[in-house]
Amino acid sequence: MSNFNEAQLEQSIIELMCAEGWTYTPGENISRSKQEVLLKDDLKMYLRKAYAKDGITEQEVEAAVMALTATATSDLYEQNVTVMRRIMDGFTLKRQDPNKLPLYISVIDYNHVGNNTFRFVNQLEIEGDCKRIPDGIAYINGLPLVVFEFKNAIKEDTTIEDAYRQLTVRYRHDIPDLFRTNAFTVISDGV
Repeated sequence: MSNFNEAQLEQSIIELMCAEGWTYTPGENISRSKQEVLLKDDLKMYLRKAYAKDGITEQEVEAAVMALTATATSDLYEQNVTVMRRIMDGFTLKRQDPNKLPLYISVIDYNHVGNNTFRFVNQLEIEGDCKRIPDGIAYINGLPLVVFEFKNAIKEDTTIEDAYRQLTVRYRHDIPDLFRTNAFTVISDGV
């Protein structure tokens, strides 16, 4: 019997996510700047579809994306609180046409779950202060809400504590933008 390694754990998580209806995309197949953590195409597609009846313009779509990427503080925790509030509660978007009332934007459709795009991406290369490659990221409508880090349970030189440190110290320092929209981090050694 072979040992259950980190790659097999990652593959089993991918299979679980797919069984729950998530779309799986390998990180190498994601087209974007390596500094970018949002899947902007997914987010923009969701916004265009969700607000088509309201006549949302491309400029307004861009403004909604900007509302999720620009915050007034440099503290990562405060940025996360601000952005997560916008994700959970929605936000008001000033319209391009001053004669139109502001548009209330909800970036996740909680009432009609099927209207959302659920994507699981593994091994996505992200460049910040250093290049990092998280084992998995769960995206909803292009927003990286859950970050996964896996370790091999049978290797004595790597532990679940190593995964914790990797996420909370190295990744947080080197690719902080990943944690602006982060709701959860998951560490696992398969046990």
